Amino acid sequence: MQVLLNTDPHTDGSHLMAEHLEAVVKDTLGRFGERITRVEAHLSDAHGTAKAQPDEIHCVLEARLVGRDPVVVKDHAGNAHQAINGAVGKLLRAVAHTLDKQHDPRRVGAPDSAQQPPIDPSR
Repeated sequence: MQVLLNTDPHTDGSHLMAEHLEAVVKDTLGRFGERITRVEAHLSDAHGTAKAQPDEIHCVLEARLVGRDPVVVKDHAGNAHQAINGAVGKLLRAVAHTLDKQHDPRRVGAPDSAQQPPIDPSR
């Protein structure tokens, strides 16, 4: 899984921040293995100032899933670490929900339901 960090000029995009992002993403989403090819993060200051105020750092995460549409979540907090942690938690729930839908036999047209034998109404 590739993890990329993009920031605006007023947000910390240091190597340490990129390492923090990668560690949190891989620890949290590692169970999905090869089903996630890439996670891209966008950190920004809501007001574009060098000094952030409470709930001013925004984090948008986009997960690229194999054979599925991308999953995008957003969070905001007083600092970049909190915004990343909040967004990764949301991404975990969103990815799990998306991948669980794929394997839900109750879904019409689900791959598992297509393999069920037809019901014989004469019985």
